[in-house]
Amino acid sequence: MLVLTRKLGESIAIDDHIKIRVVQIKGKQVRLGIEAPKDTKIHREEVYLAIQNQNEESASTDTESTKAVSKLLKP
Repeated sequence: MLVLTRKLGESIAIDDHIKIRVVQIKGKQVRLGIEAPKDTKIHREEVYLAIQNQNEESASTDTESTKAVSKLLKP
């Protein structure tokens, strides 16, 4: 892990397309601004982990249940 120290208003550049700027420091909280291309997905870690868990659950669907639903939907 790379650990950097930044002051209010200073930035970190990632590759040529992503910039992270310290926007506000208030007590123990730091507010970050992220400039990135629109196709770059940016999530808080807890949201990212929830998405990953949901994707894993969806991918491990019981095939018998899927076949039964499929039969019900066919005309």
